Amino acid sequence: MTRLAEAFARARSEHRAAFVPYLTAGDPSPDATVGLARALCRAGADVLELGVPFSDPIADGPVLQRSAARALSAGTTLRTVFSIARRIRQDTSLALVLFSYLNPLERLGIETAAREARAAGFDGALITDLPAEEAGPIQPPLRKAGLDTIFLVSPTSPASRMRAAARLSSGFLYVVSRPGTTGARVSLDAELPKTVARARKAAGRLPIAVGFGISSPAAAREAALLADGVVVGSAIVRAAEEAEERREEAVERLASSLARACRKR
Repeated sequence: MTRLAEAFARARSEHRAAFVPYLTAGDPSPDATVGLARALCRAGADVLELGVPFSDPIADGPVLQRSAARALSAGTTLRTVFSIARRIRQDTSLALVLFSYLNPLERLGIETAAREARAAGFDGALITDLPAEEAGPIQPPLRKAGLDTIFLVSPTSPASRMRAAARLSSGFLYVVSRPGTTGARVSLDAELPKTVARARKAAGRLPIAVGFGISSPAAAREAALLADGVVVGSAIVRAAEEAEERREEAVERLASSLARACRKR
């Protein structure tokens, strides 16, 4: 089993959804990112999505846009992200997902980026702006390098797109909880149960994780009762941003409450 598959299987055996937080690599520095990853591991995270900062993050709300801007201003590159991942791999048991837009990977070359990501300790890759219909030349080099590939589906995805995304995915299928960009929301979309049910029909035995807009233990609990994994990004990044030098303490406290909320009983 891959490290991602093991993470979801372990969570399932413990009657909980896997907890999948997100960090932007290099925000505000490589050392800070590694420290936050350690805090998330202590808090009970199973998988870490480590984001590659990008200058045109069209899927991201204001919190993650600011995070990417800080990381880029600090000089973070794709190879900086790989260096950060190596340190996280040494220091934690987290499964690691490379979370990126396509452009940074293409600039390095997909095959080179895939090999270097795997060598750095990444277990999977999620390319935010790569739809299943355009993945023909991109997905095979990632899988050849030993990376699980994770694709997104949303409430507006027809059944055919959900099937295509599930067919190309390994590790898990990512269900976007609502249309629009990333960012914390007060409540989850009322149509989410129907969206997850459609995704499960397409995914079969592949785990389902829900993300976008989950910011509180109550929302995490609601998502955990529907899915196999719960993804939290903006709320984690915002907690680190607001706490400044006490970021690790703030993130560990929030993440612990979210991890507890992922229990199904």
